[in-house]
Amino acid sequence: MTKSRIDALGESLTRRIAGHSSRRGLLSRLGGVLVGASAFPVLPVARAEAAPRRPAAPTLPPQLSDFARTAQTTDDLKCDYWRYCAIDGVLCTGCGGGVHTCPPGTSASPTSWVGTCMNPDDKRSYLIAYRDCCGRGVCKSESRCDGTEREMPVYRPQGDNEIIWCFGLSTMAYHCSTAALVGAVE
Repeated sequence: MTKSRIDALGESLTRRIAGHSSRRGLLSRLGGVLVGASAFPVLPVARAEAAPRRPAAPTLPPQLSDFARTAQTTDDLKCDYWRYCAIDGVLCTGCGGGVHTCPPGTSASPTSWVGTCMNPDDKRSYLIAYRDCCGRGVCKSESRCDGTEREMPVYRPQGDNEIIWCFGLSTMAYHCSTAALVGAVE
């Protein structure tokens, strides 16, 4: 079989390189490149990073949601109480419990969903853990709320308030919901 000119040229070039180099020499050069590359970030070439930065543009205050515009901080028996922005269910405050405590005869679910609500008094946002109280039938209270602020769809269950969260208890009977303050959002 005859060789083409390109094949002959490629072969002669490859043989010439192989005749004038060794594996040890190649490994030596490769090692030198790796050592040199590790020192490269130390070189003083990042002058653009060291330049003084322009101040960031002022950010606009976040737009208040419908719930945040009408929220109040005095009556925790009403659905417009500031902690109830993402609650869904009967309020435990109207069933013998508290804002963050279950009524006697019920147990707090070991899991919860979360929401972020703004306190109108100090204009700060807080993380609220909503926990269902389970063990008895649904409380017959007038305080049934359905807060949907920042409600997430079912594929993000930690923010979905439509789920009965009585998992892990001896009974799945839903009674009421609480809204425990976890902490301020920074």
